[in-house]
Order: sequence, then C-alpha cells, then structure tokens
Amino acid sequence: MTTETVELPTGFGRLWTAQTVSSLGDGVTHAALPLLALTLTRDPMALAVVAAAGTLPWVLFGVLGGALVDRWDRRRTMWVTDAARAVLLAIPAAAAALDVLSIALLAAVAFLLGLGGLFFDTAATAYLPDLLGRDPALLERANSRLRGAQTAASGFAGPPAGSALLALGRAVPLLADAVSFALSALLVRSLPAAPPPVPQARESLLRQARAGASYVFRNQLLLGLALRPAVGNIAFLAVETVLALFAHDRLGIGTFGFGLLLTAEATGGLLGAGIASFLGRRLGTGTALTCTATVEGLAVLGLAAAPNPYVAGLALAVCGAGMGATMVLGPSLRQAIVPAHLMGRVASTSRMLAMCAAPFGAFLGGWLAAAYDVRTPLYAAAGLLLAMTAVTATMTGNRRVEAALRATAPAAAPAAAPAADADHPASGDRVQEPAAQGSPG
Repeated sequence: MTTETVELPTGFGRLWTAQTVSSLGDGVTHAALPLLALTLTRDPMALAVVAAAGTLPWVLFGVLGGALVDRWDRRRTMWVTDAARAVLLAIPAAAAALDVLSIALLAAVAFLLGLGGLFFDTAATAYLPDLLGRDPALLERANSRLRGAQTAASGFAGPPAGSALLALGRAVPLLADAVSFALSALLVRSLPAAPPPVPQARESLLRQARAGASYVFRNQLLLGLALRPAVGNIAFLAVETVLALFAHDRLGIGTFGFGLLLTAEATGGLLGAGIASFLGRRLGTGTALTCTATVEGLAVLGLAAAPNPYVAGLALAVCGAGMGATMVLGPSLRQAIVPAHLMGRVASTSRMLAMCAAPFGAFLGGWLAAAYDVRTPLYAAAGLLLAMTAVTATMTGNRRVEAALRATAPAAAPAAAPAADADHPASGDRVQEPAAQGSPG
C-alpha cells in the first residue's frame, strides 16, 4: 500500500482541530490586541512595544526553549501551555472589564503569550513526526492541512471576528481567545501519548541548547532550510513595512482595497499549501523548494513594478502561493530527517533565526523608502529573495534531500539507542543518525 493511500491517524484529526481552534483565537487576538492598545494611547513607540513584545521570547529564549521541549513530554507541554494561556488571558479581560487596562499589562500579556507560543509550537513540531511515524509523505499531507487551516482561521476568519467582538466590549475578544486555548488544551490532552523523551546525559541546559544550534549550522541541508525563512523574513518584513503606503500612494488603494490585497495573499497561501505535496512528488522536495522560492522572488518583483491594483493583487496571490508551499515542504522535510531527541532544539533554532531576522527587514524597508522611494524596498526584497534562492539551491537540492532521507531510514527500526555524540554531527551532506551506544548530550 502506498503512502498516498494510507489514512492519517485519528489522533491527527484532534491535533488539526486543536490547532485550528487555537489559530482562530490567535487571529482574534492579533486584530484585537493592537486595537485595544490604540484605545489606551496614540504614541507610536508604545504601540510598537506591544507589537514587539510577542516576538521577544523567540529572540531571548528560542534555543533554550527547544532544549527544554526535548527534555519534556511533548503532549503534556502542549496542553499545559494552552491551559496556562487560557488562564493568562483572563487577566487582561478582567482588567478591561474593570477599566484598569494599561499598555504595560498588554505588553506583558503579549510577551507571555509569545512565550507560550514558543513552547507549544516547538512541542507540536516535535510531536507530529512521532504521531505519523516520521513518514515524509504523510508529514507533507499533514502539514499541508495544518497550514491551510491555520491560514483560513488566523488569516481570514480571526481578524474580522476580533474587530467585531471588540465592538461588543474590550474584554470580549480576549475571553474568546481564552476559550479557544481551553478547547485546544482539552483536545490535545486526548491525543495519543508520545514516546517518552530520550534520557539525557547530565549536561547543562545551555550546553544542550548549544549542541542543538550546532547541529543546524554544521549540516548543509538543515542550514539551507533555516536560511530560507530567515532571509525571507528580512525581505517580507521590508515589503510589509511599506505595503500600506505603497498601496495608497502608488496604486491609489483605500482601506477596503488594502484589505482585499491581503486577502489575495492569504488566498494564494491556501492554494500553495494545498498543492505542496503534489509539487514535492512531481519535482522532488529539493527542486520544489527552489521553485517556490524563485516564485516568491519573481512575484515580489512583479509587485514592485505593478502599474495597478489588479496586477499587485495577482502578484501577492502568487507570492502567497509560493510561501504556502514552502512552509509545508520545508518543515515536513525537517521533521522527517531530524532525530527525535533533537527535534525541539532544531525546530526552535530555525524559528529563532527567522524571528531575529524580521526586525532587520522592517528597519531596512523603512530606511529604503525614506532614503529613496516607496518602491525601492520591494525591489530590494525581490533581489534578496532571488539571491537567497541561488545560494541555497545546492544546499537543499534533491540529491542532498534524498541522501538525508536514506540516512534516516534506519530510524524507523526500533533497534538503536542514540549515541553519546549524536548532538554533534560532522559537517557533511547528511543528517547523521545516532549510533547504538551511549546517550545523547
């Protein structure tokens, strides 16, 4: 029986439902939190503090968080984190109802929600290969469904729902998100138990975190997979920083039209997530990743040169499709080739690189627009994306991907225990599987 005919396990349906419900709540809060801040102040720096607070946990604790997830039971980490976030959101909801809400409280809540997201997302990324038996094709199918649902819930349904709920009262969207976290926690609690964490050698958390980061940087394939979202975030944040201004000044688009532009990008993202597995099968994962990255760069170039809103909308839809496919193929491949005991650290290292790169893109976009023209950041972003594609094409090529998958194939057999130096692979083309002695550091 081929993988294409194998059904995803029942547990995946509960995980999908949990993440969809949680993404809907995230979309509600994503729209409501800045609007809540706007009811308290008009100071741009204060608003920026609230916006940046949610990304700080990844910058400060990304790799350490991954090391902790590799020590903990992943299913328990997910449901406890969501339960904690449900309780956390009750605090600003009560403050809003009592009219004692403040910018400092919103920033603190955003930071703690981001910290919870670090643990939940890392644990979920590490749990999925266990649930699906590390099958590459099943992982692509599963990530495609997860990504599509996340885009629909947080990109389409959540933001307008957040704005509408805010009209009913300042506490309402926060309570709605709290309910979504509580439901997600209950669903995740019912998932099949994950294999127990591999016993760790008595090393410090910092040393284990460093070993996880080293595993990424010393492996060409994993480094290529990490560079794509990191460089991509610089480019895309440069675009997002000036997109509203570009749409208004160069395309003559008002507020409603700008919302349609963003909807076009989200629609493309859904399409890309849906066809990712097909592209991986037809082209090979490595070639498909190179093609989707090229599409992203060319689409941003088309956006920069767009003479009217219709061309701009088409360019954003194509860019969204490339991004949607990339965000299915890349994580699926990483989940298939990284040893289970390192999955949390590898995932969090890659995510941390992407999150740290984002502010540079925002500043780059603002500076280029101020120094030259509002189209300049878009052209620069397109050039950056295409250059990144050229640099990483061989790092993530089909031959390297196939070698890594062959090297990890023995991991499906329950034979070997991890080696003492499994956290420190040699710098080669393959992900080195642990040998059958010792315990990981």
